[in-house]
Amino acid sequence: MDNKSLQQSHKILFMNTLAFTVCFACWMLNGVLVTYLVDNGIFNWSVVEVGWLIGIPVLTGSIFRLPLGIWTDRFGGRKVFSILLLACSIPMFLLSQANSYISFLLLSFMFGMVGTSFAVGVAYTSVCYPKEWQGRALGIFGMGNAGAAITTLLAPTLLKNLTHNNPDGWRTLPVIYAAVLVVTGILFWSLTNNIKPAASGKSLAQMLTPLKNKRVWRFGLYYYLVFGCFVAFSQWLVPYCVNVYQVSLVLAGIFASIFSLPSGVIRAAGGWLSDKFGARQVMYWVLGSSVVISFLLIIPRMEIFSPGFGVMAKHAGTVTEVTDSLIKVNNDVYLVEKNKKAHDEIDAKALILPTKNTWQEPVVKKGDEVKKKQLLAKGTTRIYFQANIWVFIVLVFLIGIVWGIGKAAVYKHIPEYFPNDVGVVGGMVGLIGGLGGFINPIVFGYLLQYTGLWTSSWILMFAISLVSLWWMHAAIAAMIKRKAPELATKIEHE
Repeated sequence: MDNKSLQQSHKILFMNTLAFTVCFACWMLNGVLVTYLVDNGIFNWSVVEVGWLIGIPVLTGSIFRLPLGIWTDRFGGRKVFSILLLACSIPMFLLSQANSYISFLLLSFMFGMVGTSFAVGVAYTSVCYPKEWQGRALGIFGMGNAGAAITTLLAPTLLKNLTHNNPDGWRTLPVIYAAVLVVTGILFWSLTNNIKPAASGKSLAQMLTPLKNKRVWRFGLYYYLVFGCFVAFSQWLVPYCVNVYQVSLVLAGIFASIFSLPSGVIRAAGGWLSDKFGARQVMYWVLGSSVVISFLLIIPRMEIFSPGFGVMAKHAGTVTEVTDSLIKVNNDVYLVEKNKKAHDEIDAKALILPTKNTWQEPVVKKGDEVKKKQLLAKGTTRIYFQANIWVFIVLVFLIGIVWGIGKAAVYKHIPEYFPNDVGVVGGMVGLIGGLGGFINPIVFGYLLQYTGLWTSSWILMFAISLVSLWWMHAAIAAMIKRKAPELATKIEHE
């Protein structure tokens, strides 16, 4: 690849990343805007209605990734991306005029198409670079996920300033977003060239043929985990921290940003690692780490009281003395462990591991006649696990980093195995991953309702990570056995 072609590819990559960042920021707008409108009494929508308004753009941007990926392969990224940006600016602008729930829902469904920009950008970026560059290029492009953090950080401040003296000032925010989409669309058309893959003349049936390959669905499962679960927890961590750790809404938002922002930015490093060590090796590390970290997050914050070691009479007799520290039966003296510390004394400490507190309480009184081996003092054991919030945040930060690297590694696989079908395969993989962002919060809610445990969401992550790791290893082992049976035999005996 000569310098001139490389410079042209870099320019397209820059515009793809910029456009994807803008689109991702728009895609996440309802999470801030709808919450603000309801919290300030501008609209009286139920929790369920709010959930649909937040989730519907994610749903739209997921289910239409496949057709947009196909169109990118057929017509070229410059045309599709430019039209997408300009077309989505229309419902975004009209959102500023919405006055009912139905209008908000329909317009959210339409502007949610910006979420398909990922499939467009992946197909357009991959066709511009040779194989040895694609991991890095797709990783850099994927940094556009940070657009979510842009909306999370800037939109609340904009809303506060816009509504300072005018409650209806919120309507200016969608106008600003629409204007940014228009400007980005014009710049994209002006600064890029239309490039299509060599096989862009295929019929629709031919383009969909790769979807019969099980490998596509395996990649889809990986992406369901590293992207779909990432999107889901970007929203779910806020109520999680509020309910489990009783922190303020603002602090919970900061904790959620600690998870989401680095995960988006690290994606470029994931692309570089995939180029250097291979996407398969990186995915082994990603899925293995996801299994371990999600397992550590499964243990809930808890307090358990259980019968402990009690004190029994060695001989029959009469109880002659009962105090906090001892019980006398005739001439026998039994020591009572009085170690019942105040709960708040233990809870106030920054505990990392579970802690145990035991004590005994007399169940007899002076003058009682007791038999041999009769219980004199019952034992109680209190096991307390604080699930330390700072340990939790570190683990959440780490799993966000792991998933961020995994997002790049998954898409490094696609141009290697499907070099002429990146649009359709990338679109389907993106569709599956995007659906995870819509479906998982609903599943989390049902799991919480059924189990009563907030950590049930991490149990699901552990299960998905484990299944993904097993499927990948089984597929690789089968491939080695099929293509190099003598190598597989040697590996088994070494």
